[in-house]
Amino acid sequence: MPDLSRIRNFSIIAHIDHGKSTLADRILEMTHAIDKRNLQEQMLDDMDLERERGITIKAHPVSMLYKADDGETYQFNLIDTPGHVDFAYEVTRSLASCEGAILVVDAAQGVEAQTVANVMLAMEQELAIIPVLNKIDLPNANVPAICKQVEDLLAIPMEDALLVSAKTGQGIEAVLEAIVKRVPPPTTDTSKGTRALVFDSYYDAYRGVVSYVRVFDGELSAQSKIRLMSTGKDFEVKEVGVFTPDMKKMPTLRAGETGYIIANIKESSDMKIGDTVTRKDDLATEMLPGFKEVHPMVFSGLYPVDGSDYEKLKHSLEKLSLNDAAFTFQAESSVALGFGFRCGFLGLLHMEIIQERLRREYELDIISTYPGVVYEVFLTNGDKKVIDNPINLPDPTTIDRIEEPFLRATILCPNDDIGEMMNLIRDRRGEISHTDTVDGNRLMLTCHLPLNEIVVDFYDKLKSISHGYASMDYEYEGYRENDLVKMDILVHGEPVDAFACIVHREKAVGIGRNICKKLVDEIPRMQFAIAVQAALGRNIIARETVPAFRKDVTSRCYGGDISRKRKLLENQKAGKKKMKMVGKVNIPQEAFMKILKSSD
Repeated sequence: MPDLSRIRNFSIIAHIDHGKSTLADRILEMTHAIDKRNLQEQMLDDMDLERERGITIKAHPVSMLYKADDGETYQFNLIDTPGHVDFAYEVTRSLASCEGAILVVDAAQGVEAQTVANVMLAMEQELAIIPVLNKIDLPNANVPAICKQVEDLLAIPMEDALLVSAKTGQGIEAVLEAIVKRVPPPTTDTSKGTRALVFDSYYDAYRGVVSYVRVFDGELSAQSKIRLMSTGKDFEVKEVGVFTPDMKKMPTLRAGETGYIIANIKESSDMKIGDTVTRKDDLATEMLPGFKEVHPMVFSGLYPVDGSDYEKLKHSLEKLSLNDAAFTFQAESSVALGFGFRCGFLGLLHMEIIQERLRREYELDIISTYPGVVYEVFLTNGDKKVIDNPINLPDPTTIDRIEEPFLRATILCPNDDIGEMMNLIRDRRGEISHTDTVDGNRLMLTCHLPLNEIVVDFYDKLKSISHGYASMDYEYEGYRENDLVKMDILVHGEPVDAFACIVHREKAVGIGRNICKKLVDEIPRMQFAIAVQAALGRNIIARETVPAFRKDVTSRCYGGDISRKRKLLENQKAGKKKMKMVGKVNIPQEAFMKILKSSD
């Protein structure tokens, strides 16, 4: 039995770009977990995407040893967490495996929207919170004002706050000592059997499923026979170990420790994130509380550009969903795009990251359809349907009402931008419930917005209006009834399912006109004029025309009566009319890609 009093499990939480990864680098350096020659920035961000964008996407565990001032050596288990709102689910999983959290606040920028959200998550888990003010070396750092902000907005006392500069290393020693003194050691109950919580996993082509676990009770070692409690399936453990931050094989993982297990699990669907792993010879009586199940908020269709890549895309999505429990997918087909998958995401950045990972890690060339949300459709016969694809919307005559998901958003913005910010919210059919003053320069707006209005470019507009200073966090609030309609895009009288979308009736004309204008530029001209129309049911609300190629049939008429020319033109007109009746318009793949990408 290990000495639990010398183990500390903690996470680092903060708003995006407040210095989590840099602080993690300094902690790794101070505990000598990594040789100085191997040190690099964002040590725990091992994906190219994370380094390029300067954000953390996945939770990264690492174990290290620290010799404290009291002469004892402690085992630190750190789980680095993402900061962006779309990856809040990763944060909840990390916090479920810890007893404490280091709250990092930028001493120049102060409390941001995601800071508030992450602190609430930590408080729900009843974790010990250590407030840390980072970037105190900056000339515009305002420590007293930021301390007051933290106390007023988060109700965290700041008399014991730690002042650090993760970049220079100033104050890091005090953070390590605070972890020893303020984070409680883990506890265990041997009477409940062996229990380990799976907080992440990924698929290795050679070794199968690799699971990240926090052992709460008992111990796991190689050759142990284990059972996954959610499915009841049994497997044999091949290897256990810890992250230092590279994978390091160990004989045993004991209670209170964080590490990985590799069993003979070959199917990615067998392992579920949030599951409890127990030993067959020491079966647990009850599962550990996993994580609250999250439901995707944004849906989009993903299709391979080359139809022969369908199976490859399917296997790639299976492996990605193992690594990301918030991502879902199911097969669907489109007349225009062929066979593909309807995928669910937590937000637009989440969607963008998944698509980029498919392109880079799995070398797939894909196209995505216009992002949409999940609607609840109530029919006149009393039935309710859940619709995530506009194509599946029932006949309008059978619909009683349509409800759409709403969010409760918290927006922090500079005082000078409040007018434009309110206009943006109203333009997106939102309503502001109240405003709070954060300090002399910033306000916090609490508003209610339809999810459909923010999935595409709301965040970009928010940043543009505030010159990059505003931040936003949101949480799902529920469904509300609204005047929503399905808009079809018709090309030469035929509806194109890839462009169908559900929109608010008041905004339908503007959105339809915009899509039609873009399509006209992309559809190649033919021998007859092509009508591109936006329609609500049978009503055409917008139209653009792709002009026909026109051959000058009168070029050989050098003189004579005008009736000769008129006869030739009438024959041409009749020919074009016949061609229009039998002609078929094929929209090229490049047109879909350009329109859908410009709509994202």
